[in-house]
Amino acid sequence: MMTHQREAAILERLRAVGSVTVDELSGLLDVSGSTIRRDLERLELSRRLRRVHGGAHVLAVDDGPEVLIDVDEDTKEKEAIAREAASLVADGDVVLLDIGITTMRLARHLRGREITVITNSLAVLDALRDDDAVSLVLLGGMVGQKPRTLVGPLTEETLGMVRADIAFVSSTGIRPDGSIVVDLSQEATIKRRLLQAADRVVLTATTAKFPGTGSMRIGHLADVAVLVTTTGADEATIAHCRQAGGRVIVADALRVEA
Repeated sequence: MMTHQREAAILERLRAVGSVTVDELSGLLDVSGSTIRRDLERLELSRRLRRVHGGAHVLAVDDGPEVLIDVDEDTKEKEAIAREAASLVADGDVVLLDIGITTMRLARHLRGREITVITNSLAVLDALRDDDAVSLVLLGGMVGQKPRTLVGPLTEETLGMVRADIAFVSSTGIRPDGSIVVDLSQEATIKRRLLQAADRVVLTATTAKFPGTGSMRIGHLADVAVLVTTTGADEATIAHCRQAGGRVIVADALRVEA
């Protein structure tokens, strides 16, 4: 089953039964839980689904009813990481935000702050566009393969003119040797530039990112000032980050209400 077919099936199932779990969707569509989570992330980034504490609301789709999906542990991790990461931002900071669900959630925690946010994420734009306190800068570019992202030479060129106080970057994997990797995609070179464009780099990573996947190296834990993760992350890799001089923050996903 192709990606768009799975997404349509997920929305149809949600409208039909009102509430399902990741495991139920995994069994129904005969794919792994990680595949379902990626599907849900795409649906959320494309504004067809909103995952919140205690559930995720499907937004108006074909005028159908609003329904719920149970929050999974991966979602709780990302919310806990976003909350801790937001506490690292000081008033007046210039903040670079990468694409992804965690940074979108982080953006929500930055509402009302007198800061400047620079991003290539249209999801971050939506989270902050009506906030009078935040000065919001959207990097130019073409719409990427992943929903609600801007990529390409124009994005990279504009990013090359930026110097930020702090950048929040995500990856698809962190290897035991400290390598930070991503998939071979349009975003890879942009992520590498994000690592170079700020005085401090904060890497956000759920436990699934240890070691995760990816074949393109965008940096090393030695390039990171702070790693924000949750309980269960690989201890050896965390130790590697500390040995390289980085600070490690372990967010408590149990504090996120379900």
